[in-house]
Amino acid sequence: MRSRFRSFSFSPQLPTYASVAALATALFLGLVRFLLIDRSDPIHCEALATSGRWSGHGFKNWQPDGCMMHSYRAADAETCLDRRTAVFIGDSVTRKLFFQFANILDSRLPTTVPDDDQKHADHHLRSASGTELSFFWDPFLNSSHVDALTARLSASPRSRPAVLVIGTGLWYLRYASSSGGMPAWEAKMKVVLDAISQAATRPADQIFVLPIEDVVETKLSPERAATMLGSDRDAMNSDLYFRIHPDRPSYLDYLQPRRPSVPITLPTVFNAMLDPSQTEDGLHFSDPVVRMQANILFNSHCNDRLPKAFPMDKTCCRSYPRPTILHAIVLAAIVLWGPYTLLLSRRYGYRSPSAPLVAEDQLPSLVISGALALVYLADRTGFWLKEQKSFDSWAFTAVNLICLAVGLGTVKQADKDLGFLNREQTDEWKGWMQVAILIYHYYGASKISGIYNSIRVLVAAYLFMTGYGHTSFYLKKADFGFTRVAQIVVRINLFTLFLAYVMNADYIGYYFSPLVTMWYFIIYGTMYAGHQYNDRAVFVVLKIAGSMALVTWFMSQPYLLTGLFDVLERFCGIHWSAREWAFRVNLDLWIVYVGMAVAVLVIKIGQHRLTDHPQWTLVSKAATVLSGFVMLWFFGFELTQPDKFAYNAWHPYISFLPVLAFVVLRNANAILRSASSRAFAFIGRCSLETFIIQYHLWLAADTKGILIVLPWTRWRSLNMLVTAVMFVFVSHHVSNATSELTKWICGTTARKGLPSTNADLTSSSRHDRNAAPTIELQQPSPIQPKDDEAAHLVEPPTPRRQRWVDRLAEGPSTPPNAPPSPGLRVWYGDTEWQPGGGVKVAIGLGAMWVLNMLWSYPPPPPPHP
Repeated sequence: MRSRFRSFSFSPQLPTYASVAALATALFLGLVRFLLIDRSDPIHCEALATSGRWSGHGFKNWQPDGCMMHSYRAADAETCLDRRTAVFIGDSVTRKLFFQFANILDSRLPTTVPDDDQKHADHHLRSASGTELSFFWDPFLNSSHVDALTARLSASPRSRPAVLVIGTGLWYLRYASSSGGMPAWEAKMKVVLDAISQAATRPADQIFVLPIEDVVETKLSPERAATMLGSDRDAMNSDLYFRIHPDRPSYLDYLQPRRPSVPITLPTVFNAMLDPSQTEDGLHFSDPVVRMQANILFNSHCNDRLPKAFPMDKTCCRSYPRPTILHAIVLAAIVLWGPYTLLLSRRYGYRSPSAPLVAEDQLPSLVISGALALVYLADRTGFWLKEQKSFDSWAFTAVNLICLAVGLGTVKQADKDLGFLNREQTDEWKGWMQVAILIYHYYGASKISGIYNSIRVLVAAYLFMTGYGHTSFYLKKADFGFTRVAQIVVRINLFTLFLAYVMNADYIGYYFSPLVTMWYFIIYGTMYAGHQYNDRAVFVVLKIAGSMALVTWFMSQPYLLTGLFDVLERFCGIHWSAREWAFRVNLDLWIVYVGMAVAVLVIKIGQHRLTDHPQWTLVSKAATVLSGFVMLWFFGFELTQPDKFAYNAWHPYISFLPVLAFVVLRNANAILRSASSRAFAFIGRCSLETFIIQYHLWLAADTKGILIVLPWTRWRSLNMLVTAVMFVFVSHHVSNATSELTKWICGTTARKGLPSTNADLTSSSRHDRNAAPTIELQQPSPIQPKDDEAAHLVEPPTPRRQRWVDRLAEGPSTPPNAPPSPGLRVWYGDTEWQPGGGVKVAIGLGAMWVLNMLWSYPPPPPPHP
């Protein structure tokens, strides 16, 4: 039957050409920028101090050009300063900066002068951890404080201040008649800068000289407006800049790292941060603006001093850590694995003259090695830029609508009813959910409660499919063998484990793979216990209820999980956070069991042919209407929650409602069941890889930022398009490669017939023995196959139409005894002896145990209160 939906067709090679072009362009531009443009500022210290823009609404997110700032809190700041002193000397602008700096260090410290009588006085504060902070009122720098600091020629590093901030200039203009004006200021600054540059030791670890502030002349008092002229301020800032950064004699000097002639940082970006709407008197600006300026001081001084541990979420003025010897060996081995196997196969294997440059059997190792090298280049080096996320409601909505249009534009409809939760439908479901999650992460929409709550349901839907799919498989096939388990676990975790070692990251940080793996083992244990009685629905339901009670009890006792993780750390070298893991598990504690229960229900409905009952149409229509009301109620409920933390308390108890409602609505009639989006299904088939690789290639800084592959950082829309094409291209090929490597590691399982207790299902079709039973929520539509035998099928008799629950562990079509492919023969040697899947898995586990015990872990970042 002709499709009822309009579809679009493209050249089969067009996506590949576009992806290769996007990747090549990004690599070329990244290389040019890395070697030429950023050579003078490789870790973006100068960019932090001189350029940037406000991003998003309000004045909460300052974006330096090409790097990511860290939002400092007390724990980070205290770790950096390490009970050292911080000294501020200057005028009222410097004083306001001092109090914001102190409040970041300790939130109990004041953000402003206690009373007006102390405006022109010195202030001394002490943080809870013992850090001393001092402000000296000296708008003309003519007191003894500056001289005392610069005269300490033999000061030890511990005794000198960690940070020294000097700010002056406006008072010289305001009181020019008594101070001497600009000439006197120039003479004073020359003396101060010469003293700092000629000192045997630095007066402080890092010295900041503040630029002359750009005041808002229209808001100044008449006296200030008459004296604080823009031309004078510009001249003073130019004088400061060229005293600290002298002219470069030739163009080639711009290719060298730029260092000031004196050890001083001049944050000229402070003036770019000022907005006329954020000041009342034209001189002193609002707390959010000044607090961000103080945060820039912390980023400039502290970023490279904090522990360089996962996540790498600060890239301004911070170098990436060098790999340890063991990390470098592992990194080299994994990245060179693909080229090595290719060279060996070409050297020792037969190759016909007409054979392609890279045989199909040699692709998996090359793809994995190449993808990991690309990911490391993207997120553990400065090859590409990283910037902070910024939520823009208009852009967020527009991108979602564009993706929806692409999904609807690629809808196709089969010639017959494909059945309940068929493969095409579930691939589509996973695909559009993954697209929504990717866009959500890219724009940092987790701060918006209404969006966050909906995304939480999408994660629950993934876990629902996990419970439904594996339970359906074990009820139908009763295959509890090792090969099946190894296939599932290796397929889910292989690339994630590679990635964790290559990126020196925490495996549990890629939470989806370990989460799905944990639930798979729980499902396996539940279904394996007394599996000879799995044909009895009451017994299976009781097992599911018992498993749910046991897991709920275990997760309610924090000491059990903490004790388990302590054992793993002591005997396996695995460092996981029990608190973080408990949060992930408890959010979706019961949705997997809902999926398991639905699997039992679907199978029993099929066995008893309840869809043939005269009342089935009425029941299905009532379920459809009820599901519509449930969806409306859920969106109304989640949008009215005060914040995402309030919703999280409800989520474990209500997440199954929108998930089941969507399942019913999506399968409401044969037209909906037979239609699916090719674009979304394509993403769905590599959804695991997109979920994992997004940490470093779609996003950046271990999901905390976004990747900028184009040097022009303000072209975010174009950058998003290029990175999206690269990201999907890599994810698709990694998915295929991981599947092939899983087959090589684990082998295949012989196809088994369905359990003999289910005579109806085993004899339903000789063509599609693996089809799961389905239920129709409406009476069958006229869209039916013409063949009488095929009319009883819920899927066409071709492996391409096989149900998704059956392909979870489906082995390749190659017989188990087939000879190894040339690309993988190097692992076997010249003999025909081949290690079994169990041996390979054991070798892998042993290798990981050795690596974990020898691995050098950086100190964790300080905890946030």
